[in-house]
Amino acid sequence: MRIGLLTEGGYPYASGESQAWCDRLVRGLTGHDFEVYALNARPCRDGRGGRRLPEHVRQVHGAPLWGDFPAAHLRAAEERRGRTPGRRARRRFGEHFGALVSAFAAAPAGGPPADREEAPDNALTGKADRFASGLYGLAEQAREHGGLPALLRSEDAVRTLEAVCHGPRALPAAHGAQVNDLLAVAEQLETALRPLSLDWYGDGPTPGLDAVDLCHATSGGAAALPGLLAKRFFGTPLLVTEYGVRLREHYLARAAAPISAPVRALLAAFQGALAAETYAQAALITPGNTHARRWQERCGADRARLRTVYPGMDAAPFAAVADAPADDSRTLVWVGAVEPAKDLVALLHAFAELRRTEPAATLRIVGGLGRDPQAPGYLAHCRALAAQLFPDEAADARTVGENPVSFEEIGGPDVPALADAYASAAVVVLSSVVEGFPRSLVEAMFCGRATVSTDAGAVCEVIGGTGLVVPPRNPRALAEACRALLGDPDRRARLGAAARARALELFTVEQNIAAFRGIYLELMSHAPARPAGRRHGRHAQALPRPFDRPAESHVPGRWAATGAAHRSGAAAGPGAPAGRTPSWAAPEQERGAGVPVMSEP
Repeated sequence: MRIGLLTEGGYPYASGESQAWCDRLVRGLTGHDFEVYALNARPCRDGRGGRRLPEHVRQVHGAPLWGDFPAAHLRAAEERRGRTPGRRARRRFGEHFGALVSAFAAAPAGGPPADREEAPDNALTGKADRFASGLYGLAEQAREHGGLPALLRSEDAVRTLEAVCHGPRALPAAHGAQVNDLLAVAEQLETALRPLSLDWYGDGPTPGLDAVDLCHATSGGAAALPGLLAKRFFGTPLLVTEYGVRLREHYLARAAAPISAPVRALLAAFQGALAAETYAQAALITPGNTHARRWQERCGADRARLRTVYPGMDAAPFAAVADAPADDSRTLVWVGAVEPAKDLVALLHAFAELRRTEPAATLRIVGGLGRDPQAPGYLAHCRALAAQLFPDEAADARTVGENPVSFEEIGGPDVPALADAYASAAVVVLSSVVEGFPRSLVEAMFCGRATVSTDAGAVCEVIGGTGLVVPPRNPRALAEACRALLGDPDRRARLGAAARARALELFTVEQNIAAFRGIYLELMSHAPARPAGRRHGRHAQALPRPFDRPAESHVPGRWAATGAAHRSGAAAGPGAPAGRTPSWAAPEQERGAGVPVMSEP
């Protein structure tokens, strides 16, 4: 099977957990061929990101989402034209772009967009249909005539945005949009819609998404756009995996960005409409946890096509960590990326509360800076707060004072590896106010450590009763939970053993790979067979296709003949010639010939 793996800002170019998950998936599914289609968020040194990929990764196609759009990535039609779009092209663009903008920038007929649950279903359906019509209309125009990037940056696009935003049915926040706001939105839309103009759809010198059997988008947003077009043009099934909901990430990023309210509202509406179309067209959606699943359901995803698949994590680095000793250890360990969402301030205040009754307790904060721009200043603030709350203490007049709170990084003399940090812990603490899938908790569970966590993101789902959970932003509750575990070594040992068993059952790489191996085969078994010439465009190849022939066609005798007739009739569709009736449609005839048959249920 040939898989088109669609990524954005990750594999194989960037480091981080999203890259690591894709790499583990590709290396685990050696029975399939992969082609990687990567949208790059930032420049990279070479086409494979300086990484040696497995042999069954046949091609890596990259396209930038930053700077000017290089002509090398445009469709052949785009390169052939090489001139300013004419009047007919501009008129066609205006129709499609107007439908797209009116779908996400205008409120539904039943009320404002914030009242999505109260709006009439037909109004929401009409908006979704207009968005799909505009999106695929732009894709068809780019495929046939090119010139879409220039049109999206043109004055026509800005005027279309202006007409919708200043119209009577516009979003309330968009009414005050100024010219600079409209220019900013048009620029962002051109970047977001770049996948429509790529040469990944059989228009380039080599086969593209027209030659794959399944598209697997590793996130929503821009990464899913090529999969939507592959389904539209070639009928290719689309699988969408979201371990961090792309729409949620967009909301959080835009809330912190220095942009105006109209720009924020319009871009959020566009991303919401794109997410809804992605969920509507995906054959299957695999969220990484229930928290992500709720987001997807609220954005319109059908529950019948949602299946939770937990991220696969490598348990091998933590296998050598011994069980927590049943002694009087008083060490708390926090592991993660230091940034405001982790709420280390609350953790430090909770530790100060704990020290009133546990003076021997120590706290190790292990980790580097997060990706948040405020992370360096936040780390400095936490260091200053720790120095203020816990002045260096000395046991006597001759001893050098030490602070009970230490800030450390992996690779240092005291923490050469991540497993060493967990091994030193009596209790592992998580204090986040915003959390997706809590990887540090799973690592602590692999190590058999009891945990105290705040109820954020998928924490409760991951812990599952093997640790203590308290409300976020509640230092007193956090301190009481830590005190309860520090004072009861037997309870810590029981929780740690249960946590390790749960993590090894649910969150390993092997579980993740096995789940996607079954999902790939399931989706392909339900996909209709397509003739090779249509399936591969001008790069037609006679490649074998899973489930292309029914099992009975391999049985000698009349089974093979009826199986061939079945395939011919199915391929011919409603206009199939007479006499091509499949065997299951005429059971009486087959029984009269003395051949056992199985009627269709």
